Order: sequence, then C-alpha cells, then structure tokens
Amino acid sequence: MKAVIVCFVSICLFINSTIVFANNDQIGIQVEMIPWENVNNILPKYSKFTVMDIETGKKFQVQRRAGSHHADVQPLNAKETKIMKEIYGGEWSWKRRAIIVIHNGQWIAASMHGMPHGAGALENNFPGHFCIHFYGSTTHRTNYMDLSHKLMILKAAGMLKEYAGSADPYEVISAYIAGIKQQDAKIISIFSLQIINWKKYVKRIDNIQLNRMPVLPVEDFIGDLSLEIPVEIELIMKNAGKKYFKGKIYLVRFSHADAWKIDSVRFLQDNHFITEKE
Repeated sequence: MKAVIVCFVSICLFINSTIVFANNDQIGIQVEMIPWENVNNILPKYSKFTVMDIETGKKFQVQRRAGSHHADVQPLNAKETKIMKEIYGGEWSWKRRAIIVIHNGQWIAASMHGMPHGAGALENNFPGHFCIHFYGSTTHRTNYMDLSHKLMILKAAGMLKEYAGSADPYEVISAYIAGIKQQDAKIISIFSLQIINWKKYVKRIDNIQLNRMPVLPVEDFIGDLSLEIPVEIELIMKNAGKKYFKGKIYLVRFSHADAWKIDSVRFLQDNHFITEKE
C-alpha cells in the first residue's frame, strides 16, 4: 500500500491542522506513506536522515544502525540527542509521536518512541537506540503493526480522518484508548462525539489498557445508529495507582454513511473524571 498526500507549502507545512516549521530544510512537496518494505531500501543501514516532530516542528539528525522489522536509529551526536529529549519534555518516554522522515527530498510519514534501549554505537549521550516505524513495520515480538505507531503514521500523513471514517466500532474503541495511552488529543478527538479539553484529563493517566472487549460480527450492527460495547479497562493513575473500569462504551453515528463516534462525556463520567454538573 502506498498513499501520497500532497501538501503545498509557503512559510510552513500544514499537516493534519498542525503547523510544522520547515526552517532551512528542503521544502517537501508531498508527504508519502510508504510501506516498510520500500523504506527498508530507501533508508539502508548506516544511512543518515532528518526526523521532524509534527507537534513541535523540532528537527534532529539520526543514523539508522540496525533493524529488520523497523528502523533502529540513534541521534548523530549529543546536540541532536538534546533536541530529541526536548521534544519529549526533557524525559525519555515510550510514548509514540508522529514524525516526518526527511531524506534526499522525500518526506515520509513515520512514528517514533522516545526511550533509549539496547545497544548504541555513537558518541551522542544517548544510551542505546530508539525505534522508528513506517507503514507496515512491526515490533520485534509481533507480526502486525503496533496500533499506536499506526495511528501516528496516519496522523503524520494527514489520513486520520479517512481511517476513522471507515473504522468499525471495535477499531474506533481501540484507537480511542490508544490515543488516551499516548496522551494525544488529536487522535482522541477524531474518535470523540464531543469536543473535550483532553489535555486536562490525559495528564492524570500514566497508562491505560483495554483488557477485554467481546467482538461480534460487524454485520450484527450494520443497520444500527447507536451501540453499547462492553469493555474492561485498566488505568494507572498518576500518583494514585491502578484503577479498573468494567462497563460499556457508547457509540453513535447520525446516518449509516457517517463515522462511529464515542460518547466521551459519558465515558469520562463513568470513570469519575467529570461529574454530570460539569
């Protein structure tokens, strides 16, 4: 699969309603969502390229050192490591972030995490390497795309709305929970019925996991406009430990052609994040 999103640029690049400053790099005419099997050849081992963070517009230089299912990369030097750490607010994190990889004039949609791990070979104040995923790349332990990485790649390519428009209710719930896990207001909002100040709520959550969601054939609700899906969710609250939710997530759509949306107000009320008076 290869999708190309054309973005015309003057002073800055607009991607998925996010401003990314291009500075002095080549201005890309298009952002491409290229399959990993092709990127693996475009960015061979030891190749150097630029990583641009979608949210902040910050850029840093890296080198691919290894990786067969995705790219294992390292910042080129201590200066580049410092920029990467600034992107993560000064603390290393497994949180995924939407990025654009810039190489030889190509702008490629991708996703990274921000946690040094494993071996490292460069003198860069970075204790190990980190991973960059492209469309179709997988983790070391699975044969499928990590959902959070997939959503970040779609975000970088400007294709989140397209994905949400065709997602079934189970995919919507999984993506919604993944957005909360990554503390990404843009992703959560795409799947939410209401406009919510998500930063206010996600900062209370260190982690969230969808433990159980019975899945029925999609044909069973093809004619429905509202659904109640039973779920079991585990949350790790900041400074408060684990919390469990066993209940239902409510979804609606306004016509059979519309995308499914989650009733976020009810979800937040059921988890005691807000009261009915708020």
